[in-house]
Amino acid sequence: MPPPSDIVKVAIEWPGAFPKLMEIDQKKPLSAIIKEVCEGWSLGNHENFALQNADSTNFYITEKNRNDIKNGSILRLTTSPSQTAAQLHERIQSSSMDAKLEALKDLANSSRDVTFAQEFINLDGISLLTQMVESGTERFYWLLLLCFSFGDLLSFTLTAFVELMDHGIVSWDTFSVAFIKKIAGYVNKSAMDTAVLQRSLAILESMVLNSQDLYQKVAQEITIGQLIPHLQGTDQDIQTYTIAVINALFLKAPEDKRQNVIRSPKPINDEMAHQLYVLQVLTFNLLEDRMMTKMDPQDQAQRDIIFELRRIAFDVECEPNNSGSIEKRKSMYTRDYKKLGFINHVNPAMDFTQIPPGMLALDNMLYFARHHQDAYIRIVLENSSREDKHECPFGRSSIELTKMLCETLKVGELPSENCHDFHPMFFTHDRSFEEFFCICIQLLNKTWKEMRATSEDFNKVMQVVRDQIMRALTQKPNSLDQLKSRLQNLSYTEILKIRQSERMNQEDFQSRPILELREKIQPEIMELIKQQRLNRLCDGTCFRKISSRRRQDKFWYCRLSPNHKVLHYGDLEESPLGEVSHDLLQEKLPVADIKAVVTGKDCPHMKEKGALKQNKEVLELAFSVLYESDEYLNFIAPDKHEYCVWTDGLNALLGKEMTSDFTKSDMDTLLSMEMKLRLLDLENIQIPEAPPPIPKEPSNYDFVYDCN
Repeated sequence: MPPPSDIVKVAIEWPGAFPKLMEIDQKKPLSAIIKEVCEGWSLGNHENFALQNADSTNFYITEKNRNDIKNGSILRLTTSPSQTAAQLHERIQSSSMDAKLEALKDLANSSRDVTFAQEFINLDGISLLTQMVESGTERFYWLLLLCFSFGDLLSFTLTAFVELMDHGIVSWDTFSVAFIKKIAGYVNKSAMDTAVLQRSLAILESMVLNSQDLYQKVAQEITIGQLIPHLQGTDQDIQTYTIAVINALFLKAPEDKRQNVIRSPKPINDEMAHQLYVLQVLTFNLLEDRMMTKMDPQDQAQRDIIFELRRIAFDVECEPNNSGSIEKRKSMYTRDYKKLGFINHVNPAMDFTQIPPGMLALDNMLYFARHHQDAYIRIVLENSSREDKHECPFGRSSIELTKMLCETLKVGELPSENCHDFHPMFFTHDRSFEEFFCICIQLLNKTWKEMRATSEDFNKVMQVVRDQIMRALTQKPNSLDQLKSRLQNLSYTEILKIRQSERMNQEDFQSRPILELREKIQPEIMELIKQQRLNRLCDGTCFRKISSRRRQDKFWYCRLSPNHKVLHYGDLEESPLGEVSHDLLQEKLPVADIKAVVTGKDCPHMKEKGALKQNKEVLELAFSVLYESDEYLNFIAPDKHEYCVWTDGLNALLGKEMTSDFTKSDMDTLLSMEMKLRLLDLENIQIPEAPPPIPKEPSNYDFVYDCN
């Protein structure tokens, strides 16, 4: 007979004694359980003791989290959070440098626990740490170096501070300018302990993100230019923290103070890739205002930009008002604006009233005309010398191209929580978007000529150009020169070959015999996909626990047992490099106990956390396993691929249909390959729509041989 669900069997440790095995009744008050444990070891004053997890976290057991205790858990009897906080509060003020260092190290570890953090903060512990940082002087630091590493002392102090503040108990607005100056000073120093620099960057990022007032103070102490040297080192953690600070400054800064500063062609990890992606999105979003601004036909400054385009193209100066009749000048302007490729020849300002791309298109045209003047003049004069129907209209092309580039780069959209899709080439030039436009407008003109297009083919040309650009971007060129080279290879002829090849690989077999063969093969392919999904679940996946600070996220690992009967899972300190063995995963969930798999907004953790619920990207990666009556195991997949693998695998374990997009894609790919393999012998043979007719019966059966 199984034990009651409220009874949990655990082991409890106490220094200097043998561990005790005991049953905990979850219905009893936690204080009563602690009293019982203390009496077992003849310890008095049970109110001064507490239980904590005997793992790497050392988190205290409270009434709120006691239900997380599982059968087989190992707990430790220790001093209560209030007692520990008071002891550490006293120890970090010790006159002995060795004792102070050891106390700060213990404080940094303990501060990860919110229960301890609350007690230490109640003792005004945050103020004590900030005073320790503020009161330090350079002379004092050098004296400290004589007896131990100051870097370690400061590192543990700042680590404890970051961990305590991360719980959101204390407001960031409470810190003095002296403290900010001190932290900024550590960042600005050319030679600083790596751990101290990391913590200082983390503190600056949180200050900027959590308080507009602190942003102003931090911005006075540190500039983006002072952060650039940290990006030029080899430590990717430092680079990641630095980019996080730059992103924070970008988010809070007025638009006129934002600038592009990152140049980094080196291979990078996922977290840094995400930060670079965020910076890329924020940088391109600066274009949104111009993209959504219509041109005012009555604004003389804006009209002067169009005059400048005409002047550069045709090498003419603005004529004085008395030169010729008004009609003659209007006729001359109309002729030139037609050569420039505007739709409205009389008043080209009207071409820029469409949003998007609005004034951004005109900005791009002017940049091209001024910075690539020879190419600009060549394109305009080359097309103006062609027949009307064969000319590539520069004005119209520029407007449509700018709109296409904004759609491609998703200008105006917010950064995704889990995306790492950044383009290194955009960090190699201060005016990367404008240079991107200049390359693409020349590509458009080249493709127009290769297609021998007419004005009726304008939309077809734009589709080909979009295809060329998207295929080149997929290869992630490291520089704008690489982009040019790859676009050069993607000529119109090459695009036709690629499209033809893709069509051949996606032949549509619609005849009845082929359809019947597909139906016969499908169950075999589905079983193959199912086995692949279950094998992937057996390999396991590292999942992230979403927190308010991305870089301090915790990890946990889950994998299916080889016999497909148990899910093994457990917390990890950091993301593993390979598979995690079953022995290291202490928690277990029998597959037989799983009641259902829910996804998206139906997941319990999406309902509980408002911030996550509002994040569309996280919502699309969330799923939960429901078991017993109201228990659940919550997941947030690292990407869409893992989401599909796990939801498919879990549904397969429950005997349900696998319905993910990934399964559909795999089915199409594998089915197509299998069909082609089976039909190889029938190449160039016409398969009839219907089976051949059965011949008539013979007039006699004399030809039948009687074996007897």
